[in-house]
Amino acid sequence: QCLLSGSWQSDTSCRMVVSTLDKDNRFSGFYLPGPAAGYSELLTSPLEGSQQDTRLVPQPTFSFTVNWRLQETARTTVFLGQCYVDTNGEETLHALWLLREAANSPTEDWKATW
Repeated sequence: QCLLSGSWQSDTSCRMVVSTLDKDNRFSGFYLPGPAAGYSELLTSPLEGSQQDTRLVPQPTFSFTVNWRLQETARTTVFLGQCYVDTNGEETLHALWLLREAANSPTEDWKATW
């Protein structure tokens, strides 16, 4: 099945809540950082994404972007992953992420991506 709609929780207690996918397999929702994120100033932040059509691929890839709601800095994280279904029908998401922080100048650009 692998529909991303609903609530997902990571190993570090971060939570992603996804609205229903539209006809173009796009979705929106919000992301709540868990305590392991280490940033008490992080607030619930909006996300936008898309996934492959599950009629074409049973274990689709997906991507989404979170624009963090922070008071003092601009940060964006991009997640890229795949949904897997085990033999019991349990869905699991596996993803990699890349975080970009706003840099003050091009000379600081190298340290702005995590």
